Amino acid sequence: MWLIVGLGNPGSQYKRNRHNIGFMAVDEIVRRHDLSSSKKKFQALLSEGEIVGEKVLVLKPQTYMNLSGQSVQAAVSFYKIPLDHVVVFHDDLDLASGKIRVKFSGGAAGHNGLRSIDDHLGKDYWRVRLGIGHPGDKEFVTQHVLGDFAKADKLWLEKLLEAIAENAERLIKKDMDGFMSRVSQALRPSKPKKEN
Repeated sequence: MWLIVGLGNPGSQYKRNRHNIGFMAVDEIVRRHDLSSSKKKFQALLSEGEIVGEKVLVLKPQTYMNLSGQSVQAAVSFYKIPLDHVVVFHDDLDLASGKIRVKFSGGAAGHNGLRSIDDHLGKDYWRVRLGIGHPGDKEFVTQHVLGDFAKADKLWLEKLLEAIAENAERLIKKDMDGFMSRVSQALRPSKPKKEN
């Protein structure tokens, strides 16, 4: 069994925030793979189903970002999910917009959601870092993270979310490099065809 977690803040006012890109990614996985509609459990919204024959749970903690670990730990404990079967999608300031990195374990890099999960579970789980870019000045970080995506972001954001959902089965097969390269490939601008 796998647990796929999207990090974000609950409430319609946060729906389009850059900080909620984790929610957006897992929503697209649920939609694309026809998983169950979400029910309230573990202080979260929980969907379930199968991807490539494996049982998958998708969790969106509703605790606000800095308490996400409570919800994730409750699900992990209840279903006895091994930590190397936990994948957390989250926003990342240090990556350019639309970039993606997958890594096992590591630090929280100032991300309150990851810090909370680390406190509850330890660090040995998969993290999918979704780049939202940096505003360039520390002073503007909070405003940037809690600000909505701009209209200009729509194109790469939609492509990114689609590619994540399309290639989610690679995560379940533990082909993390393949997942990363397929998603990155989908975001590269297509080269114009040469005319004869």
